[in-house]
Amino acid sequence: MEHVTGIGGVFFRAKNPETLSAWYEEMFGISGAPRDYNTAPWIQQAGATVFAPFPSDTEYFGNPGQAWMINFRVA
Repeated sequence: MEHVTGIGGVFFRAKNPETLSAWYEEMFGISGAPRDYNTAPWIQQAGATVFAPFPSDTEYFGNPGQAWMINFRVA
């Protein structure tokens, strides 16, 4: 049976995702999602994790009432 090996991504809705992403990077050193393939994501021993605020009106992860999405890495 497969097991969770880590968190692949943390995604959430924000009124101003760019500003919030910059704040998280400045205050906590957490880089936002890479904007291109030349930028590496946040890497730990088990693999990469993406931390990304999305616009509050995004349709990327379902119902507008769904504020957060966490992707687990499974192997």
